[in-house]
Amino acid sequence: MTASARQVRAVRLGPRSVAALCLVSAIGVVAFGWPLLAGSGSGLAHSQDAPWLFAALLPLLLAVVVATIGDRGLDAKAIAMVGVLAAAGAALRPLGAGTAGIEPMFFLMVLSGRVLGPGFGFVLGSVAMFASALLTGGVGPWMPFQMLSMGWVSMGAGLLPGPDQWRGRRELLLLAGYGAVASVGYGLVMNLQGWPYIGGLASGVSFVPGDPLAANLTRYLAYCLATSLGWDLPRAVVTVVLTFALGGTVLKALRRATRRAAFEAPVAFEAPGGPPDRS
Repeated sequence: MTASARQVRAVRLGPRSVAALCLVSAIGVVAFGWPLLAGSGSGLAHSQDAPWLFAALLPLLLAVVVATIGDRGLDAKAIAMVGVLAAAGAALRPLGAGTAGIEPMFFLMVLSGRVLGPGFGFVLGSVAMFASALLTGGVGPWMPFQMLSMGWVSMGAGLLPGPDQWRGRRELLLLAGYGAVASVGYGLVMNLQGWPYIGGLASGVSFVPGDPLAANLTRYLAYCLATSLGWDLPRAVVTVVLTFALGGTVLKALRRATRRAAFEAPVAFEAPGGPPDRS
């Protein structure tokens, strides 16, 4: 394999970065899934403060993860690329956000994570969602959950197989399939964040604190079908269409940019005019 064909990673994950990602992901699973994970005898199952607790905790955890990854190798060139791609993602989101699930932002996050790796992808997804929330006025207790979910989406693309071997239509098929699944999965996961807030309503789709897992899971699936599937499926379709229509061009541009940035090239400093004369 030639050097130009080998995929360059903007961020190399070390043991500390991997441990931080695993920790925040595990806590994120609890933050999203506590209504289904908490048993009937658990105090958490009856807590109305749990969503707010996790909403306050997640930004701190995300900040720790970003700082840990940055300490491992998020240099000035990688930070600049994060800024450019996050700004592009934030600009894409308002084009369709809130309109039948048309969100072209997902397409860019998936392709960026694929080219630049899981560590860069997690940082990019989180930062892009934060920037888009500020741009669209979507700041609220749901924002850290959105940041974590988008971080997972972009990180997952960086973990897909064949980054150095798969090219052309085969790679586009892989990314389109992943993008479709991730687009629907994002909606399902984010529903878990908002679902507990409607607990207590006289409805067959409401969260009932302390009820058995099977009963609450049935209500949750009914809630997803009734509220979000009409947004999740169009989001998946848009992601697939954009991946096939623009994916090849965007992937080439991202790979060209990473090669020119020379993320893995060692930095050496020399005195002007060459080495000093020691004679």
